[in-house]
Amino acid sequence: MTSHVSLKSASCFAASALTMAIAGAAHAVDIEVGDTTASIYGYAKLDMIYDMDNELGDLVARPRILIDDQQGSDGHTTLHAYQSRLGFKTATPAGDSQLVTRVEVDWFDNAPEGGDLRLRHAYGSWNGVLAGKTWTNFGSRLGKTPTIDLAPQPGQSKIGRKAQLRYSWGQWHLALENPDAEDYRDGVAASFNDKRGIYREADDAKTGLPDLTLRYQSRAAGVDYSASALLRQLEVESEDGLSGIDDSATGWGLNLAARYRASERLTLRGALTYGDGIGEYLQNNPSAPGYLSEGEIDTVTAWGANVGMSLRTGPGAINLGYGISSADLDDAREAGIAGVEGANEQFEALHLNYIWSPIERVSYGLEAGYHTREVVDGRDGDALRLQGMVKYRF
Repeated sequence: MTSHVSLKSASCFAASALTMAIAGAAHAVDIEVGDTTASIYGYAKLDMIYDMDNELGDLVARPRILIDDQQGSDGHTTLHAYQSRLGFKTATPAGDSQLVTRVEVDWFDNAPEGGDLRLRHAYGSWNGVLAGKTWTNFGSRLGKTPTIDLAPQPGQSKIGRKAQLRYSWGQWHLALENPDAEDYRDGVAASFNDKRGIYREADDAKTGLPDLTLRYQSRAAGVDYSASALLRQLEVESEDGLSGIDDSATGWGLNLAARYRASERLTLRGALTYGDGIGEYLQNNPSAPGYLSEGEIDTVTAWGANVGMSLRTGPGAINLGYGISSADLDDAREAGIAGVEGANEQFEALHLNYIWSPIERVSYGLEAGYHTREVVDGRDGDALRLQGMVKYRF
């Protein structure tokens, strides 16, 4: 087989896999227009939340967990429909491949509060080349345990979307991704907030180069698995030249994820993530990818892990999952970075839910989520969230 034929086969495989992936995202209303299949899909979802402790937002914001000596009120009820979703996709034969496009929105901008329109996906793909915004190429969703709360469990690769240019051949996927976090903070820290443990980004932090991600995803012996790597640049440069700060550092990350269907009823999942300067490519990294100390950038090492299972029973499935993410801020503590004693150092989460469908296109769910937060000086806190949902799909 010639290299040209091999490349063509790989491109067709990648396009077909992508077409099947978006086709399975939700039930859809299909329209045939010439050679193009256009689909409109989505759902309306009501989330009903009761926080037994401090209010954690429309999705769980773990920095809101109260720790030792912090005062707050207990018992908060929230009902919202911000996760409701609307999408449009097309598939058109184009040469020896499929031209695929997709645009999808929800109303979860300004998370964890939500309420504003948010662009989730907007991309096209042809002949192995994807351009636009979609799931980051670092890591995969294989290790993700289904939860009713939109906030994923900590410890896995980032369950988020980034603008990117991606090339796929066979089971390999290489991408240049937007280095600027659109939906969350992910820059070099200047200081930390004692109350919530989050960090303030350095005023002169910049994004000089795109992030580079590489993923291999395949299946063997009944196990779906992926291995990913990340390289990124962290940079701070004074625009006016008065502060004299001009430094950069290299961040990197690794992720392994797997899903195993042990039987017709039982599915097992898990993931490991580790990196230095990895930042928010680690889901719910408690800290920044790096911090500024005496005019230089020091990167922060972080790691995470999660495990989960789904057991089909009755008209639905029981899902149980645990995740942890942890950052090493010992050096920042020694350097005396402002507020570091109260900086977030570790998040944990345990979810148990039952999601079922009495009929096709209708889903109900009940969930209990237990969340913990620990800061650098050893103080910690926990919170319990109870949540229900009703979802109608089309």
